[in-house]
Amino acid sequence: MDFSRILSGGRIALIVAAVFPLLGSLTTAQPPPPGEYSPVRYEVVAERDQDAPMRDGVPLKIDIFRPKAEGRFPAILQQTPYNKNGQMARAKNFASRGYVVVNVDSRGRFESGGDWDPFSPHHKTDGYDLVEWIAKQPWCSESVGTYGLSYMGWTSWWTASQSPPSLKAIVPEVAPPDHFYNCPYQNGIFVCWMMDWAGSMSARLPHSAGPGGYGGFAVNREKAYSNLPYIDFDKTRNYKPNAWWRKWILQNTADTEYWRAISYQTPESYAKVKVPSLAISGWFDANFPGTPMNYLGMKQHGGTPAARRPRIVIGPWQHIINRYRTAAGVDFGEQAIIDWDGYVLRWFDYHLKDIDNGVLEDPPVHVFVMGRNKWRAAQDWPLPQTKYIKYYLHSDGKANSSDGDGSLSTKGPGKEQADEYVYDPDKPTPSAGFTNGHIDGPRDISKSAARRDVLVYDTPVLTEDMEIVGPITASLFGATSGVDTDWMIRLVDVYPDGRALFLGEGVMRARHRDPEKRGAFNPNKLSTLKPNQPYEYQIDFWRPTGNVFAKGHRIRIEISSSYFPYYLRNPNTGEDNIGLATRFQTAKQKVFHDAARPSHVVLPVIPAGK
Repeated sequence: MDFSRILSGGRIALIVAAVFPLLGSLTTAQPPPPGEYSPVRYEVVAERDQDAPMRDGVPLKIDIFRPKAEGRFPAILQQTPYNKNGQMARAKNFASRGYVVVNVDSRGRFESGGDWDPFSPHHKTDGYDLVEWIAKQPWCSESVGTYGLSYMGWTSWWTASQSPPSLKAIVPEVAPPDHFYNCPYQNGIFVCWMMDWAGSMSARLPHSAGPGGYGGFAVNREKAYSNLPYIDFDKTRNYKPNAWWRKWILQNTADTEYWRAISYQTPESYAKVKVPSLAISGWFDANFPGTPMNYLGMKQHGGTPAARRPRIVIGPWQHIINRYRTAAGVDFGEQAIIDWDGYVLRWFDYHLKDIDNGVLEDPPVHVFVMGRNKWRAAQDWPLPQTKYIKYYLHSDGKANSSDGDGSLSTKGPGKEQADEYVYDPDKPTPSAGFTNGHIDGPRDISKSAARRDVLVYDTPVLTEDMEIVGPITASLFGATSGVDTDWMIRLVDVYPDGRALFLGEGVMRARHRDPEKRGAFNPNKLSTLKPNQPYEYQIDFWRPTGNVFAKGHRIRIEISSSYFPYYLRNPNTGEDNIGLATRFQTAKQKVFHDAARPSHVVLPVIPAGK
């Protein structure tokens, strides 16, 4: 690595950061600037397979990577259920720069003691105990941070929510939110990849169903997830016996004991987080909602002034961030890959080593804008100069025909006929293809627009570029002939050549609508639906976007009631617990868009020139 080049770029970055207040709260910028960070200085000593005792006497297996030098150093903790042996390269890099990195096998996994339950509250207290055990070791300066991707991002937040005194900063990467806002329940709907994950993680050691993603469980999903009831996947998919799978299904609202115990996104939990956070995600990250939700939660409820100044970075990436500049065949340019570990080191240098490197002068928000393929830096999320514009659905009742007349405009509706379609769980709308178990990127989904069970609404061809960055919401007025169903809304960029690239989405199980909040999602309880009765549904896109819809393109909204196998199908039969349903039932759906029931989406538009 050319450290002189990094130093030079770092000085420029610090100058840019320093003048940001003069440029306003939102501007086009370079990627998150790594600036100057700790250079490689040390040989690394590895102490493998040590024991760290927890408060209940259970020992967890740890690997310690530390500088080969006398003295005390700040430490970084990572807890993983995926085998600590696979986490060595990053640990050695950080250790060579003056940190002690401690990798831990999660309770009940591999050689660690205790019983494995991915969402046991023990993971919270284990995090606290590990931080304080590390801080007391003779090689530690008593300053500890955490980092880690995906599940390890969860463990960073779980740990921080316990307020360990020696924890000074966290870097949760692609961290999921609580479990009814993403996985295993995406706004009340099962996601297939979490069912795969449950199989591959169903025992102490990795469990395989054969070659392929998620230990082979991601292979042939259409067939595998056609079996009912869903609760029997442990049998039909041959999971290893465990005590937790059926809890996932039987405790099917967020207010049940199992999910409450591991929840971390309540105001009370956020208030216990006393440390600053630097989080990262990607527009095609299947765990996306955790990052912006935690940013907003910490700003409002964080337990200290430092905790209430969170940082986020959102790039053009899949779940495994910052690896490729392309996704689903779309090249996002040279700025798509950043020096992320350099930025993390600079963050920890400030918070764990007390090096005054100007990192707090950087804008707290960096987002990559696709289409323009440039970064934006801002002082807040959502971006402060966003204009929220309502786009209304229109048609003469033919939004799902081959010559459909569905349109999308800022003009409110008048007297318009509702659109109708049939949702047959035995013939579901096929989801976009994916090869990595999650979301590959902006897949072309133009074929699904021709289906009779999909409603399509397009803007006219754009006469100028339109930049859309930030949260998206939809107000949908719908009715079903069943007593339960799902609603799914997709945002699509339609190219002049007919390609339709899938960018964002919002979904909701209908019975999770809260009648007292205009149909907003309520994870804690189910409402009742009367067949053929119109209801309003307020649907937040769990995966929004940052994209320039170019001149000559169209903005499209699609609506369906299934998207299989990514989402498991709602049987429409109305059981309180879908996981126990044993049959499917066809439903006739209606979407209203008249003056009294103006279905619309709210798009976050960045004004031209801002």
